[in-house]
Amino acid sequence: MGDMKTTVISVLGTQKDAHGGMGQSRWNTWRPTIGLVQQEDLPIDELHLIFNKEHTPLAERVKVDINSVSPRTKVVFDVIELKDPWDFEEVYSKFYEYSKRPCFHQEKTRYYVHMSTGSHVEQICLFLLAESRHLAAKLVQTAPKEGHVRHPHDPKGTISIIDLDLSRYDKLAKRFELERQDDLSFLKQGIETKNAAFNKLIETIERVALRSSAPILLTGPTGAGKSQLAKQIYLLKKQTGKVKGAFVAVNCATLGGDLAKSTLFGHTKGSFSGAGADHAGFLKEADGGIIFLDEIGELPMEAQTMLLKAVEEKTFRPLGSEKDEHSDFQLICGTNRDLAVDVAGRHFRADLLARINLWSFNLPGLAERREDIEPNLDYELARFMKVSGKHVSFSKEAHRRFMAFALDKSNRWPGNFRDLNAMVVRMATLSEGGRITEDVVKDEIARSSQNGCIGAPPPSADGDSAVLVDLLGSDYAERFDEFDLVQFAHVVEVCRSSSSAAEAAKRLFAVSRKAKKSRNDSDRLAKYLSRFGLKFKSLAK
Repeated sequence: MGDMKTTVISVLGTQKDAHGGMGQSRWNTWRPTIGLVQQEDLPIDELHLIFNKEHTPLAERVKVDINSVSPRTKVVFDVIELKDPWDFEEVYSKFYEYSKRPCFHQEKTRYYVHMSTGSHVEQICLFLLAESRHLAAKLVQTAPKEGHVRHPHDPKGTISIIDLDLSRYDKLAKRFELERQDDLSFLKQGIETKNAAFNKLIETIERVALRSSAPILLTGPTGAGKSQLAKQIYLLKKQTGKVKGAFVAVNCATLGGDLAKSTLFGHTKGSFSGAGADHAGFLKEADGGIIFLDEIGELPMEAQTMLLKAVEEKTFRPLGSEKDEHSDFQLICGTNRDLAVDVAGRHFRADLLARINLWSFNLPGLAERREDIEPNLDYELARFMKVSGKHVSFSKEAHRRFMAFALDKSNRWPGNFRDLNAMVVRMATLSEGGRITEDVVKDEIARSSQNGCIGAPPPSADGDSAVLVDLLGSDYAERFDEFDLVQFAHVVEVCRSSSSAAEAAKRLFAVSRKAKKSRNDSDRLAKYLSRFGLKFKSLAK
């Protein structure tokens, strides 16, 4: 080792180092500290022994034996008074202060921490100090040869040295990274997404999902994938052993009044009219698992109060019951509403929002992730084939035509992934011989256009001002409500991007026309424009 000095830090083994007593037979017994200093591969210059003052007699005996087998080793007594060697807080605090001593931070010194003696808590604390480099030391483990304490032929046993500098273990680091990439892919259902912001969002969600059981709030437009992501979070936590219970999904928009309280928190028989039997409730069903409350903003206020208590205390009282029930669930919520606005309007409890908003993630719509449309198109087609048992594929021309349509900025994708799924299902169903042709794509684009899926997006705020001044005059803001102006600006843009009044009306009133609420869309558009003193001809470019 040349000029390098070797220093070992070790806790006195009050049981193992005392084996054999004071007689000659002690030399036929493996003692970890005595065996440590006898290793030819690790000559020790200085050994620091940690012990309580009451164990000084044993420490003195061990020092004598060390001097007899390894005269070169200087034994240093470091008395650390521990009231309870199993109290993690006490042990770590005192060992941390101990690690700051100058003698453990000298140049030209190799440091080792002996891990074979002391309580498990003492060993863990020394490991943590070495791993965090508060003690820049390697770990040394001693053991009796062939696993026996008594071995008269070789009582010094064996040693193993562990270097905690994990930067040396490239293969290990690569394996951990591959496992993490698998988790990220799992959350994305195997879809190779390209949107950088979305991928970063999923990375954060993955860390939260595996490290926290606090509530999660998923926001974003309808069809952005909140329900699917909630289910994937659950499956990831279950396969990694973070949860063991069930996944329960509830759409709060379908609940109202006592139905919400009964459905979520349960009821007893006879607690209200129609309660013919006891019902445990979805929160109880989710015990040990996850409950996903979609459209959380639709939950009635009284049910919100009960939910807050259930989230904070893991207890709730079913309707008609005289005792509380317990459920250790994790809550994931979904909404396409601005809950802060609902709080201001007294439609949502501020304290509940504060409780569920610790981890809030906003999922972007499909129009904001156009680079992810192609891999999601492949995913939806594969999902259709799995369900139908039929092989379906796009022709080259059909695929090119569909992607041109999908990436066109005039396509707003209002239903997001639900729109994409519906289009794929229709095209795959109508394809002949399992081949989606260009004609099939053209027909689907026309159908989607009639349903309002495509069309010029609402103009920007800057563009709106110029349009409104030109058509309504510079004092328009004083004569019309902002709500009416936003709608009017959109109608103007649709008219200007349409070749005729009939086409514009067809796009603007697609939903009501489909429901047969009106037979003359052009007349409806003309009457709407007349409110502003305009005609279609004055808007056409």
